[in-house]
Amino acid sequence: MSFAAYPSLEARTVFVSGGATGIGADIVRAFARNHARVAFVDLQVHEGDALAAGLMEMGETALFLRCDVTDIPALQASIAEAGAKLGPIAVLVNNAANDERHAVADVTADYWDHAQNVNLRHHFFAAQAVHPQMRELGHGSIVNLSSIAWRGAAEMPAYSAAKAGIIGLTHALARAFGPDHIRVNAIEPGAVMTDRQRRLWYKTPESVAAIVQRQSIKETLLGDDIARMALFLGADDSRLVTKQSITVDAGLR
Repeated sequence: MSFAAYPSLEARTVFVSGGATGIGADIVRAFARNHARVAFVDLQVHEGDALAAGLMEMGETALFLRCDVTDIPALQASIAEAGAKLGPIAVLVNNAANDERHAVADVTADYWDHAQNVNLRHHFFAAQAVHPQMRELGHGSIVNLSSIAWRGAAEMPAYSAAKAGIIGLTHALARAFGPDHIRVNAIEPGAVMTDRQRRLWYKTPESVAAIVQRQSIKETLLGDDIARMALFLGADDSRLVTKQSITVDAGLR
C-alpha cells in the first residue's frame, strides 16, 4: 500500500503528548515523515530520547521533553518551550492517556480524579496554552484522542467517562476557536494493537484474532492507522473539517 503525503505540514510545528511509545510514537513518526517540526512530551525518558535521536539521524526535526501531563504548569512550560525552539505550534495532538481497567466497586474519589487528570484535563489546558500561538499564526488544528470506549466500557468506567468528556470538549473548543481559524476534532480509536495492549490485555494470538473477528474489516488495527487520520486532520486538506469525532476501529462491534 502507498499512503498520502501532506506538503502543508512541512516545517510546521507539531506538539504531541504521550509521544514516546504506542500510538503517540506512531503519530510523532508520521508527522516527522511529512517533514514537520515535532515536539513531544512523555514520562518515558529512554524511549523518548531514542525516538527523537532516531528522527534527527534521518534529518528530521524532533524535540523530546520529559513532562507529566497531570502537572499542568509543567505541560504549559513544555508547550512554551516547544514554541520558542521550533516556532509557533500549528498542530496539537492530545494523545496521552492510560486505559487502565478498573471495577466499579474499586473506584475511589482519588482514583477517579487521577483518571480524569490523566485522560481528560490536560486536553483542555494544552489547547488553552497553544491557542495564542495558533492565533498568532492565523490558523491551527487541535486533534484530541478519544476512544470508542466512551460509548460504554464496563471494565473501565472512569476512563470511559473521560473519553466521553473529550467529545464534549472538542465540540466546545471548536466553537470557541473557530473565529481564529483553529479547527478542533477528535479521533476515536478502536482496539489498536500496540505493544502495551499486547502485553497487558491481548496476550495471545487467539485474543488478538478474537477482537479482529468482531471487526467489519478483518485486519489488525495498528497505531499507524490512527496516525494517518491525525495527519489528515492536521493538514490543510481538512481545512473545513472541525467539531467532528472520527472513529477508526475497522467497524468493531
